[in-house]
Amino acid sequence: MTELVTFGETMALFAARRTGPLRFARDFDLGLGGAESNVAIGVARLGHDVTWIGRVGADEFGDLIRATLAGEGVHAHAIPDPGAPTGLMIKGRRTADLIDVRYYRRDSAGSRLTAADLDPELIRSARLLHVSAITPALSESAREAVHHAISVARSAGVTVSLDVNYRRALWTPEEAGAWLREVVGEVDVLFATEAEGRLIADVEGAEALAGALARLGPRHVLIKFGAEGAMELSGGVVLRAEPYRVTEVDSVGAGDAFAAGWLADWLAGAEPEQRLATACAAGAFAVTSQGDWESLPRRGDLDLLRRPADGVSR
Repeated sequence: MTELVTFGETMALFAARRTGPLRFARDFDLGLGGAESNVAIGVARLGHDVTWIGRVGADEFGDLIRATLAGEGVHAHAIPDPGAPTGLMIKGRRTADLIDVRYYRRDSAGSRLTAADLDPELIRSARLLHVSAITPALSESAREAVHHAISVARSAGVTVSLDVNYRRALWTPEEAGAWLREVVGEVDVLFATEAEGRLIADVEGAEALAGALARLGPRHVLIKFGAEGAMELSGGVVLRAEPYRVTEVDSVGAGDAFAAGWLADWLAGAEPEQRLATACAAGAFAVTSQGDWESLPRRGDLDLLRRPADGVSR
C-alpha cells in the first residue's frame, strides 16, 4: 500500500553549464524537474512508499522520467501519450545570483492529464494525497483531475496536502487566487510563501495570515520564508524554525524539498517541532547543488547540517 500519492507534470530539464544569456550557452546538463515528482523523490528518500502519476511523451524524455523516478524508489505511473511531447524546462544562470527558468509546456503530454488517468483505489488506499496549484493551471482537464482526486481522497478520509507553488507564467494572480479560494477549504495541509498565501487571504503579517488561512479549513498551515526559515500553525499553536545556514548554489526546488521533509515526518508520526526542522533541513539541502532534486537528503544526511563548521566529515 502506497503512503503518499501525487500527480502532475514532470519535464525534461536542460540546465546551462555557463553563466550568462541562454543564447550563448553551448553545453547543457540533462535531467528532469517537476514540483510533484520532486516531492515524491524527497519523501521516498526519507523512507516512505510513494506513487507519482503523470503523462509523458512517447519519447526519450518520457523514458528518462520513468527510469529516473523508478531509480529513486518512486512508483511511477508515467502514462505515455503518443499525441504530445514531454514538456521542457530550460534553466540558465543569467548572473551569479539570478537564475533564469523557462518552460515549454503548452500542449505537452503532461498538460493533457485527465481524471481518467488517476486510479481512485490507489488514492483511497493512501494515507496522503499531495497536489500543487501548478497542475490546475495547465489545462481544464488537469484542473478537473485535481478536483476529482481531492474529492476521492476526502470521501475516503485521506489527508490532502496542497502546495500553492504559484507560477505567473501559467495564470494571473486573480485566476490563481480564485481557484485557491475555491479549494482551500478542502485541504488539510497548506504550504505557501507569504506572497502566495496572500493570493488566498489578503492579510499582512505571517501569523495573522496563517490564522486567516487556517480559518478557511486547513489543519496545518506552513508559511515559508526562504532563507529566513519557516513557521507552522497547527491546532492554534504557532511554531517557528530558524534556517540552516548553507551556501546556496541553486534555489529552484527548495519549496518542494521543504514540503517533502514535512510530509515525510508527518507520515512518520514525528512531533511538530521535529517535522518543521526536517522540512527546513530538506530545503537547505536542496539549494546546495545544481538540480531540482538531486541534493534531497536521506535520513542519515539530516544531521550533517549540525556538524562543526570546518566542513570535514571524517
